[in-house]
Amino acid sequence: MKHWIFDGKVYVDGHFTEADLGYEDGRITDIAERKERDIRRDVKDVDAGGKYVIPGFFDIHTHGAAGHDVNASNKEDFQAIGHFKALHGTTSWFCSILTDTEEQTSYCIKEAVAHMRAYENCANLQGIHLEGPFLEKEYKGAMPEWLLREADYDLIARYQETAEGNIRYITVSPMVKGVPELIPELLKLNIKVAIGHSGADYDTSWRCIRNGASSATHTFNAMGLFHQHRPAIMGACLESDIYCEAICDGLHLHPGAVRFLLKMKGMDRVIAITDSIMAAGLKDGRYKLGVNDVIVKDSDARLAEGNSRAGSTLTMDRALRNLLSFTGRPLEEILPLLTINPARAVGMDDQIGSLEVGKQADVVILDSEYQVVDSFVKGQRIDRSITTEVL
Repeated sequence: MKHWIFDGKVYVDGHFTEADLGYEDGRITDIAERKERDIRRDVKDVDAGGKYVIPGFFDIHTHGAAGHDVNASNKEDFQAIGHFKALHGTTSWFCSILTDTEEQTSYCIKEAVAHMRAYENCANLQGIHLEGPFLEKEYKGAMPEWLLREADYDLIARYQETAEGNIRYITVSPMVKGVPELIPELLKLNIKVAIGHSGADYDTSWRCIRNGASSATHTFNAMGLFHQHRPAIMGACLESDIYCEAICDGLHLHPGAVRFLLKMKGMDRVIAITDSIMAAGLKDGRYKLGVNDVIVKDSDARLAEGNSRAGSTLTMDRALRNLLSFTGRPLEEILPLLTINPARAVGMDDQIGSLEVGKQADVVILDSEYQVVDSFVKGQRIDRSITTEVL
């Protein structure tokens, strides 16, 4: 049976229009003007009541939520993370595996793939993001230094085989031995490449971009910054057309830095991410991020040793509200940062990222305060009666 979302302000082609959205068998079938309503009187419907009907968010960089750390998760844990994500408007996500032992990384990959085969009532895990292990120790952030290593194609090929081709994204540092040469080989494995966790010089960074790197990981954070005589990796990221991830929690980036990034890159080249850890949705306390101990105080996650920031407690809907506040821009201008931009960056915009006939019915309904009222993943309404949040 075809279903309809009635009376919403539907986000189509960069603007909102008064329309009804129809979906069937997990895909959008119609975006129809109200005057055609008489042909739909007898179908099951969802009343959007003048609310905003938007594409679901796509979080391509997250390490967990709701008490579950991606690196230690089994398929049931992935289900719990995905449900939490969906409650906050994320309908698609990549699980980000922090640098870990080969054994633990392989375990996590297998469990993620098992979850992808059978899931319900949660966001759609679209693939795997490897954050490392080819990263610089000086810019390791929350990465365990003793597990970082030089570029190794065979290792990634083994991981991709274990993942049945589901590793879609990887973060590498340009200055690690062998990384610039590795990038074209990673692309052949159907893995999009981001550069980050690096103090790389300008020329080496550009070499990686010319070799196929198409994104920058949590821009400004764990990265060598711009200097007029040494533009560094930051200069290459800003000057080029690559996508730039941004953690818009008000802690990792000052609102002025967010505005500056948008001014430099344009609205079509910035991607809002959460980089969230298992503490997202929970109260302050002690948590894990991979092998590291993390202390969360006032919702700010930091390593127990060294005090470096260790991911965030951010959700995508809060990132949306922050971006609206930081920039003063209207909702229709901000939405691409959480929807179509990440989908394009990882080559999935033919299926998700916008409300178009034929695409997956991944839909979120927002109220006038930009709070998530309902989420639909492939047309299935998420059960909002289940929650682990305590905040």
